[in-house]
Amino acid sequence: MASVLQTLSNDLANVVETAGQSIVRVEARRRLSASGVVWSADGIIVTSHHVVEREDDIQIGLSDGGTVSASLVGRDPTTDLAILKTKATDLAPAAWVATDELAVGHLVLALGRPGRTVQATLGVVSALGSNWRTPAGGEIDRYLQTDVVMYPGFSGGPLATAGGQIAGINSSALLRGTSIAIPTATIQSVVESLLTHGKMPRGYLGVGIQPVQLPNALQQELNQSAGLMLMSIEANSPASTAGLLQGDILVSLDDHALQQMEDLQNLLSSDRAGKTVNVRLVRGGQIEQFSVTIGQK
Repeated sequence: MASVLQTLSNDLANVVETAGQSIVRVEARRRLSASGVVWSADGIIVTSHHVVEREDDIQIGLSDGGTVSASLVGRDPTTDLAILKTKATDLAPAAWVATDELAVGHLVLALGRPGRTVQATLGVVSALGSNWRTPAGGEIDRYLQTDVVMYPGFSGGPLATAGGQIAGINSSALLRGTSIAIPTATIQSVVESLLTHGKMPRGYLGVGIQPVQLPNALQQELNQSAGLMLMSIEANSPASTAGLLQGDILVSLDDHALQQMEDLQNLLSSDRAGKTVNVRLVRGGQIEQFSVTIGQK
């Protein structure tokens, strides 16, 4: 038994040493440094959006002890990801793995470099689910929850498998009190978009909205208490083109109820840009349905 534990201990230490070559320190906020992961050898770094509080004078601490400056390429607050670019050209990219290789109960390591050396905590995959939408409206390819302890400065650092591959980026900001890792597929999509556009495209309707209470009869029929009244509509916007009118009350988009402003904002995510969706609304006391092609902003 002792030899089995010693072997496991040595293997985990090897994972930390190997993965540590791709983990950097990110100095982009006033007090505590955070962590980041090398995406490509030409200096692209992935980290958490919420740890990048300034967009200039960003410093990156490398695994060899050196420090290089970095600039912000772009960020996506809805998935809590940010991309930095350094002038270093000989970095060690992380070895990424899809979440399909994980199962509930698998051992994982949360790694970080808030100081000069790599730190680690051990845990298990505690929950895996399908794709989900963050409270900020970001589309995550798969729900990945662990029981690892997120020490200060670990955000932006990787979640490593027992085989030494990186399955995601740890975040303490997406769901408060829950250790969530953003999976590889989501990271790749965000990186590609930010490198191409500098920001994440968002869906766009071109309307000004205000929550309003629905009449009692409509509340019972729709099983919801409120909707979103269109206070203004931009000319030549997707809403205008679809025939929506000022005074209409939106009650659902693609069968998702609309009661608060955040409900619509969360549904106008990048994956819906360019798609045609069904919108239910109240006009003159009657429920009507329209097809609207979401624009891109």
